[in-house]
Amino acid sequence: MTLTDGEDPTGLQRAVSQSDQRVFSSDVPARLERLTWARFHTLVVIALGVTWILDGLEVTLAGSVAAALKASPALAFSDQDIGLAGSAYLIGAVSGALFFGWLTDRLGRKKLFFITLAVYLLATAATGLSANGAMFFVFRFLTGAGIGGEYTAINSAIQELVPARYRGATDLAINGSFWVGAAIGALAAIVLLDPKVINPELGWRLAFLIGAAIGLVIIAMRMWIPESPRWLIIHGRPEDAERIVGDIERRVFEGGGAIEPLKENAGLRFRSRTHTPLGDVFDTLLRKQLRRTLVGLALMASQAFLYNAIFFTYALILTEFYRVPSQDIGWYILPFAATNFLGPLLLGPLFDSVGRRRMISLTYAVSGALLLVSGALFLADLFTAVTITLAWMAVFFFASPAASSAYLTVSETFPVEIRAMAIAAFYAIGTGIGGVAAPALFGALIQSGSRGSVFAGYALASALMLGAAVVAALFAVQAERRPLEEVATPLSTAE
Repeated sequence: MTLTDGEDPTGLQRAVSQSDQRVFSSDVPARLERLTWARFHTLVVIALGVTWILDGLEVTLAGSVAAALKASPALAFSDQDIGLAGSAYLIGAVSGALFFGWLTDRLGRKKLFFITLAVYLLATAATGLSANGAMFFVFRFLTGAGIGGEYTAINSAIQELVPARYRGATDLAINGSFWVGAAIGALAAIVLLDPKVINPELGWRLAFLIGAAIGLVIIAMRMWIPESPRWLIIHGRPEDAERIVGDIERRVFEGGGAIEPLKENAGLRFRSRTHTPLGDVFDTLLRKQLRRTLVGLALMASQAFLYNAIFFTYALILTEFYRVPSQDIGWYILPFAATNFLGPLLLGPLFDSVGRRRMISLTYAVSGALLLVSGALFLADLFTAVTITLAWMAVFFFASPAASSAYLTVSETFPVEIRAMAIAAFYAIGTGIGGVAAPALFGALIQSGSRGSVFAGYALASALMLGAAVVAALFAVQAERRPLEEVATPLSTAE
């Protein structure tokens, strides 16, 4: 096939027209939705997923070095200090999500990719150079701020670049890739925390420094991802959006992918805006879409409490109750991490086929029930270090896709103009309610040495997950295979 100069390789007519500077029509969203999976989408998944891999690596190492931090002459942490360090990270994540989420909706997805990544990597490296406990807490806070900003920018980009038919599975797979990094971190911890191989005081520092160094690769990979055409459209830049979508279509066509014909009347009319006032954000969340807001809060808060309570104190349970040496913690985290990744990977496609409401309520209910059973067995002292790990693997095979579906829900059920800010708000409130207190609370419960106290914490987490399952079964939005603009009408849509 030979193309002449100016010929459209897709054979498609462009339907974007700008009638004036304020109101214009565009079929860009429809053109994004009709694409089949192509190499472009794979590159997006890699470039976004690798960040979660790095985060999983860093967070796992932070959890695995708990014993080394307690033994460190520079830090000399207690069990409660370990929990407080986890809380400092989460407070930073909440603050970063709100601030960078606001900037993401104002400045665009692509710019924030690089800003939040820079904050994250620099703070992670600085953590490894901490001279005392106060510095460690500060840098963990800043690390959390960077990753909180990443949550908003990345989840916004996933929704706005991936066609509806693949959106659920892709979102869960990318968020689940955190656990690939967790597995790598578990293996690294085995070496870095083995006193026969390296001094533990140097080992925990290298754990953070190596993670930051590896993260430099992500900066180059982020160049693959364009600005969101949907964001460009609402900010009055239809020509830029048209150019980006045209390039995506060309790459799909040249790669042998199929491009379905546009439906009649596929274009939408938009009224451009430079930014979305916070008043519009609050009005949408607290009045127009209050039911969706309550669903998002229930899902985010319950999964945040479950994950942050257990994962940030995982190593403490094994060392305090089962006398597992700190250098062996990685062997237990490795299968746990693998199960957390397999859950979203294997169950993710069902969120697009069986449906959001059924799968969200199912995964929340099953994980909550399994946690309650495993907590009762822990209380009765019927576990060994191996069997409690197996029990947690079963719990989190379902809890991992449940947690990822919370991010999927809050990022696809609100308009594009407030998407990043909505993700930030739900993450902040959910993590603030269910997450920030959890590591410190469980750190104190574990330090008490009482199995009954720890079980009470597990029972609370289970009750929250079961309650969220009921909320999802009744009120979750059935957004599977529906275009974003159909799920949530843009605020800037013109009559």
